[in-house]
Amino acid sequence: MEELKELKLRMETQRPASWDGLPDLSLYMDQVIGYMPRQLIQYGEEERLTSAMVNNYIKDGLLPRAEGKRYGKTHLAYLTAICALKQVLPVKEAGMLAGEHAGEGADQLYGRFCAQLDRALKTTAQRLDGDLEREDLPQLALELALRSYAEKLACQRVMDLLRQDRAETAVKKSKKERKEGK
Repeated sequence: MEELKELKLRMETQRPASWDGLPDLSLYMDQVIGYMPRQLIQYGEEERLTSAMVNNYIKDGLLPRAEGKRYGKTHLAYLTAICALKQVLPVKEAGMLAGEHAGEGADQLYGRFCAQLDRALKTTAQRLDGDLEREDLPQLALELALRSYAEKLACQRVMDLLRQDRAETAVKKSKKERKEGK
């Protein structure tokens, strides 16, 4: 199956640019929109990033504001993560994951994201072996869908725990501020 061989090859080799490989120069919005399709494996136009999406991510606090209409490495790193994660999580939850590591630099967070994406793509690519026939596709699709289901259940529970931790931290902070008279 040539189509699956092509997907397997892309999953084994195509990766987002490393932190050092991201453009050093700040980009304008139209350049960001043009750059982002290179970052992730995509099929179809419905996955394309738009300037309205970027502006909404900024308004929602998922992405830092532009620096004088220009976007740098940090913006590209966060956009890459958001664009990948929003395929399986609500956008706000995708952004919440970045917020859980607020003490880290964007380069460290992006490096961890890229390493985990690399592992996930390699694992799935291994399942797309070259001996698949058309009659194997329904079984493969079922297997992949059920694996996605199981991992989504686990992810949802972990996200619930993260939200609970955030709420508890906010309550503690509020109590401490009241106690200190702020």
